[in-house]
Amino acid sequence: MSTNPNSAARKVQEALGLRLRNLRKDAGLTGRELAAATGWHFTRISKLEHGVQAPTDQDIRTWCQVCGADDQAADLIAQARAIESMYVEFRRRARSGVKQLMLAFQQTYERAEQFRIYEHSVIPGLFQTADYVRAMLSFWARFLSTDSDVDEAVAARLQRQSILYERRRRFAVVLEENALRTWFGNAETMAGQLDRLLTVMTLPNVALGIVPTMIEREAISTTGFWIFDDKLVTLETPSASIEVTQPQEIALYGNMFNMLRRSALYGPEARAFVIRVQGELNRSN
Repeated sequence: MSTNPNSAARKVQEALGLRLRNLRKDAGLTGRELAAATGWHFTRISKLEHGVQAPTDQDIRTWCQVCGADDQAADLIAQARAIESMYVEFRRRARSGVKQLMLAFQQTYERAEQFRIYEHSVIPGLFQTADYVRAMLSFWARFLSTDSDVDEAVAARLQRQSILYERRRRFAVVLEENALRTWFGNAETMAGQLDRLLTVMTLPNVALGIVPTMIEREAISTTGFWIFDDKLVTLETPSASIEVTQPQEIALYGNMFNMLRRSALYGPEARAFVIRVQGELNRSN
């Protein structure tokens, strides 16, 4: 397995390195002592512990054996393999056009019943209007230099929104104020998008919170993320989609989501906030 150059995936690999480092410390070994016991150069210990170099399955087995933690080897190997498979390049998915990006997680959407969604700069795809979708996907088509199939991609995303009206599904959503104020398209597009948001907020299976910018808050997340049931977390960077499947990692995202939503406005307060932003938009144009 090669080291992942993407910074978001690197963070996940660093978490694996931290687990290895803790095993070494729990065993009372210095880095040089572990290197001597394994026959590795001491600099390799540092690279593995800091996520600079990814361990092989045999590396993990050797590490656990020396540290007296053979019972943890299987779980660590599973985590390492998950890291290897979680990084999916957008360009590879989008070779046939941006529609493929829309279809990539179709089965995940169809299976999931509980969605926890956090976004700080965009409206979630399930709530987007056709004009907003078109503006966003037109950007991605240009950025990825992919085939122009925006019409088909828009249709695919809008079709996916039908799951909102299936009562067995639940959607807990936290949006930063910035997501309401970041334009995709023109003022008319954003006005229509805010109207759509107000409509979605009335659905009985949607709990949508807004976190104001100027508020004392418990937590800050540096990226948006989606939690599907308790089985998968996805997040996106400019070049890749990261998929997290390790239960411990998913639990961390769940804790982050709970902390973020405790700062959010809900119900009439959230609706009033969206209406206020919409009024500011109308007055500025």
